[in-house]
Amino acid sequence: MTTPTVNSIITGTGSEIPKTVIPNEHFLRNTFYYDSGELMQKPVSEIVQKFFEITEIEERRYAEPNQVASDLGLLAAKKAIASAGIDKESLDYIIVAHNFGDVDANNMRSDLVPTIASRIKQNLGIVNPYTVSYDVPFGCPGWLQALIQAHYFIQSGEAKKVLVIGTETLSRVSDPHDVDSMLYSDGAGAVVVEAREGEEKAGILHHLTRSDTIDHCQLLKMSRSYNNEVDPKAIFLKMNGRKLYEYALNHVPQTVQSCLNKAGLGLADISKVLMHQANAKMNKAILLRLFKLYNYEEADENTMPMTISKLGNNSVATLPILLDLLLTEKLNGHRIHPNQYMVFSSVGAGMNVNTVVYKMPG
Repeated sequence: MTTPTVNSIITGTGSEIPKTVIPNEHFLRNTFYYDSGELMQKPVSEIVQKFFEITEIEERRYAEPNQVASDLGLLAAKKAIASAGIDKESLDYIIVAHNFGDVDANNMRSDLVPTIASRIKQNLGIVNPYTVSYDVPFGCPGWLQALIQAHYFIQSGEAKKVLVIGTETLSRVSDPHDVDSMLYSDGAGAVVVEAREGEEKAGILHHLTRSDTIDHCQLLKMSRSYNNEVDPKAIFLKMNGRKLYEYALNHVPQTVQSCLNKAGLGLADISKVLMHQANAKMNKAILLRLFKLYNYEEADENTMPMTISKLGNNSVATLPILLDLLLTEKLNGHRIHPNQYMVFSSVGAGMNVNTVVYKMPG
């Protein structure tokens, strides 16, 4: 008699996309500086237009002044729990990925105690003391790494139901004098992952993560404003864009290929590639490099749904929001069907890269 396979299946999704839309025109009032502290002399309108041409970002979303990351995560979590149709008290774990905790609109300090996961559990009203709640700070790949941890809890028999949340308010930690501030946005996404027995393998099939710290640890970091007039004690998210671009291009495609190899699959088997989105130019270059690894001359961009033009870079929230929009058929005609394969991949501060191969249940 064949022993049933225990699969780690995503049974519910939810996302919280803030209602406040910030168009590129919003930044025409800013003054921008180089990292040397020198004022950029080009007209701001030219700077903003060049930014759009590279990133394809037209607008992004900001949380309401009275909202913090745990509030956004809570709203996404409620939707995921409702989508899965489960009793919240039956959750074994709540894992929340973020990087800055709760940052008040009027105070840039990160508030991390108690954990964001504990706050969300409390606000969900979960009484069960064995619903273990904790946070994962892992850069932009944090939500995907949390999903991998949920998979291990399920595969070990430690858990049957895990809520995995990614929530962030990057707008609160961005330097208004840094062009990169136009990248960042706010949002949250969540999934419920459950143990499901089946005759065939489905759900999370394989994963791969790498961390490159020796030469790349400081590509994303916290540092003072580029405007020397700003209080030096105030620190903001800073990015070495050129080197980060090179790192992502050199490592993300290879990591995806290695993970597919572990799964015994090729790129032709994959229907959708859900990738963290920092800017459109980088994502398209990564996808093209991936296709070239499989001897394709061109990339099929229809395999990679994009949200960055309207939602910007919302860090750990990007992938779960993408997934929720895909599964609820809100991504401009993109669909995923039973028994089809998709890839999740992300890159970010650390530097960290991770990939998960997922098969939709039949």
